[in-house]
Amino acid sequence: MVQQVIMPKLGQTVEESTIVKWHKAEGDTVKKGDVLFEIETDKAVLESPSFYDGTLLKIVVGEGHTVPVKAVVAFIGEPGEEVPEVEVPKPAPKAEAARPAAAAAPAPASASPVPSPALSAASSAPAVAAPPQPEVFRISPRARRLAEHKSIDARKVAGTGPQGRIVERDVVGYLEERGYDRLRITPAALALASMEKIDVLDVIGSGEGGRILAEDIEEEISARPEPMSRMRQVIAERLATSFNTAPHFYVTVKADLTELMALRAELKASGRRYTVNDFIMKAVIDALLEFPLVNSWTDGHNVSLRRKVHLGVAVALETGLVVPVIRNAHQRGLTELHAEASRLAGKARDGKLTPDEMSGGTFTVSNMGMLDVENFTAIINPGESAILAVSSAVQTPVFVGEKVEARSLMKMTFSYDHRIIDGAVGARFANAVKNGLEDIEKWRSLT
Repeated sequence: MVQQVIMPKLGQTVEESTIVKWHKAEGDTVKKGDVLFEIETDKAVLESPSFYDGTLLKIVVGEGHTVPVKAVVAFIGEPGEEVPEVEVPKPAPKAEAARPAAAAAPAPASASPVPSPALSAASSAPAVAAPPQPEVFRISPRARRLAEHKSIDARKVAGTGPQGRIVERDVVGYLEERGYDRLRITPAALALASMEKIDVLDVIGSGEGGRILAEDIEEEISARPEPMSRMRQVIAERLATSFNTAPHFYVTVKADLTELMALRAELKASGRRYTVNDFIMKAVIDALLEFPLVNSWTDGHNVSLRRKVHLGVAVALETGLVVPVIRNAHQRGLTELHAEASRLAGKARDGKLTPDEMSGGTFTVSNMGMLDVENFTAIINPGESAILAVSSAVQTPVFVGEKVEARSLMKMTFSYDHRIIDGAVGARFANAVKNGLEDIEKWRSLT
């Protein structure tokens, strides 16, 4: 019996995914549990296993294609079985972004909807201008062959034929005008340029007398713009929206970690290993319980007060930044925080995080202390109202009474959404985290 393979829904907020790699080809034997393909959602790349034994009869959705969840992507069955005909599903169109004026004044909750009078078809919708049609590129076969042989971009040639069609004489004239005959290029470079569709007239040669070499063409190829991954596109879109929507302001404090670092060394010697980030997370969680407004969120009209702390911890990957979320972090002790943060970071580096493990955060910690940075600011993640950027701990001369001592100071910069958090609240919260980190007696009692 032929079985449908569908695009799985890998998270509550995931509506479409992209197949980035098939691990099986048509005709391959498949066993239940075998990895069929890899999926890229807007947050991670995950493997999708087979739920059936049999043969991969047909791949409906190829690599690089994005389709809605639950769409049919392949069929598994017995060799020779007839496969149903299905169309390649298309991703659902995205809703047009709301205009700023549209969100200016929501109707009061108590207002009753009043139906408007029926309108005629002519008056109910204003006339909408037809979208501009894409320009049609017209070129004769002879002109196309000549442009390809000379490895130039024919779209730069002005056409004199009917309806602007480019004909052979147009290409010849363009070559003469641009001095193509004076161009010096090696046969290998010309062949490579032709194969890779590189316009040799745009290449600056590095050889003797400006001669274009194969290395010059290879450099042009490497400089071609590459499409962003789905993950990077989503990161760009969401953070740009956050930065443009939420008015950010910043508060920086320095925490003295000298005594805490000494305690950490003692704990390590006794077999209890904690990272500096473990202590930072715990100090942040305690401060969030004291200042619930910082743990809340606004859409510009309403404030969602949240008493539970779901702490996001930024993890840098080669493909981008992911933020796994420690659920109910306020209910976890220091050892539990360390274990859960380590587990999620490991899954992140292995590309195994699920979308649900990267959603629902109420506050995020982004720590670049291991990268030798003195100070940086972070952009608030959508759905949150603040984020902490942690810099490196630096040995700094500090007056202690009348003496100067070397102390381990660490800058922390808090980004706040000024729509609901004012400067005084932001300053008090920042100092609550700072004081928490410097309270060595508290850490001794917790460890």
